[in-house]
Amino acid sequence: MGGDSVDVRVDVVIPTRNEEAAIVDTIKSVPTGKWCRELGFIVVDGNSKDKTRELAENVGARVHLEERKGYGRAYRTGFALSDADIIVTMDADCTYPGEEIPSLVKMLIDEDLDFITCDRLSKAEDGSMSMLHSLGNKTLTFFTRLLFFAPISDSQSGMWVFRRSILDRKDLRPKHDGMAMSQEFKIRCMTKLASSRRREISVPYRSRVGDAEINTWRDGLGNLLSLFTLRMGLTRERTPWGLDDN
Repeated sequence: MGGDSVDVRVDVVIPTRNEEAAIVDTIKSVPTGKWCRELGFIVVDGNSKDKTRELAENVGARVHLEERKGYGRAYRTGFALSDADIIVTMDADCTYPGEEIPSLVKMLIDEDLDFITCDRLSKAEDGSMSMLHSLGNKTLTFFTRLLFFAPISDSQSGMWVFRRSILDRKDLRPKHDGMAMSQEFKIRCMTKLASSRRREISVPYRSRVGDAEINTWRDGLGNLLSLFTLRMGLTRERTPWGLDDN
């Protein structure tokens, strides 16, 4: 990104559960310096039994313990906690390229975009994704495109860059508390925002550090069912959008 900078506040929201092996390196992968006015990290932790929260706090992250279960619930809480101009999301396992965040934020600002989602599949490094995982991702993406005509190459990516102001639109706010929140948010943004205001960008995807918390078959089938539920307009918000009833 060179010497360019953007005059915005940026929060990186990271959901965690037992990620002590990678949380520090994940946070440190994001460049510091003067590329933005202010950079913050919000770690929303699902009651880890290891040292995840302590390690995150030691490197300057703001840590919130979320007692309510769910990957999507963690993100919805993190979004409510942030008051930055731009929100970036990534997993806490070193799979996403934190070093590309400055250039992605700059792209969002320079090209007057509201939402960027990052495609992992076209640049996934060897060994970063099992054959079953890759097939599942491609299957879910196929049904996402079929059911919603959504211009998405990777419906399951967990790295997004967006203006926090879009969350003021209730039709863009995700409702799901589980893994399906990821595809739901992308579908809403990539179909309801004007084409000139959203984009999908390919980024590298790397091998995970630490043990995975997901269940491939359970979460994959759950996400597939959730696509049809969303298509039929039956998705319901099971917990409040913000921090209420925590």
